[in-house]
Amino acid sequence: MSRKIQGSVVVITGASSGIGCATALAFARHGAKVVLAARQEQTLHEVASQCAEVGGEVLVVPTDVTDEAAVKELARRAVEHFGRLDVWVNNAAVTGFGFFEDTPSDVFRRIIDTNFFGYVHGARAALPLFREQGSGVLINNASMVARMSEPYVSAYVASKHAIRGLSQSLRQELEVKKARDIHVCVVMPATIDTPFFQHAANYSRRAARAMPPVYPAERVARAIVGMAQRPRRELFVGNSARQFHLLSLVAPGLAERLMAHMVDRQHLYQDVAATPTPGNLFQPPAHGAESSGGWMPHGLTRVRRAALRTTLAVVPAALGLLWLRPRLLGRVLSAS
Repeated sequence: MSRKIQGSVVVITGASSGIGCATALAFARHGAKVVLAARQEQTLHEVASQCAEVGGEVLVVPTDVTDEAAVKELARRAVEHFGRLDVWVNNAAVTGFGFFEDTPSDVFRRIIDTNFFGYVHGARAALPLFREQGSGVLINNASMVARMSEPYVSAYVASKHAIRGLSQSLRQELEVKKARDIHVCVVMPATIDTPFFQHAANYSRRAARAMPPVYPAERVARAIVGMAQRPRRELFVGNSARQFHLLSLVAPGLAERLMAHMVDRQHLYQDVAATPTPGNLFQPPAHGAESSGGWMPHGLTRVRRAALRTTLAVVPAALGLLWLRPRLLGRVLSAS
């Protein structure tokens, strides 16, 4: 059964730019009451103005998700202002590029604190309210690397694997408690066109960029709104994510090697140096309020070409292995 979005109360963390900004606008267009959370208050008000223009009711609550008390206050403010809570979108995230041994310990820990414990804090704030109401949807925005991996971003990958595992455990606990109308969903996007990469910490000494194919943030926003309407356990966004997942099931070693070379050649510039920086990990960026990071100058044509290149690299390898080793097919079908 489809859940009603119009009039529902939706909390979105990391709402100041990128996927969070696009998601806030998508919910506002559907008539939802949106609660925007991020560290930068001025930027949140800019996003709030955009949401109001398309008809959404908005509440701004500056929040650092690494602070559990602040996240609980976010939930309290949402219920105090709008009377209830229907959807909580855990979305705030940071990342850092660099080999594992070159990444400072405080940077590694901050990524885990934001990406994983920020989601833990959100779940702890939202689930008790959902249980009181008897319904609610918790949506955790993870990444395709929740089901696979990449080099240079080990802390980010570890946090996203943890988010998926946490979500599975929460679903099982809700099953035991017979909380049938409370849902925990995981969305797993491929590379998305957001300012995420400009804001990243970087200790690789090479400038970072979005690895093609790059998909628009609005595509993830539509998926999140769709999950709020019809909750699903997990959902990939972007065909490249699905293709790499298939390859990782069929031939995990080949998938790791292919991903390693693609990230090294396409996620980091070969000839553009970068000074070590903690990025936005400890201080919010001065600018935001936009969903795009400018990684799609030629629009969908570029996405389709990059996606085709990825398909030509990944799918033949996966299908070839399935043909040579048909027993793998059963494993793939049982794991998907």
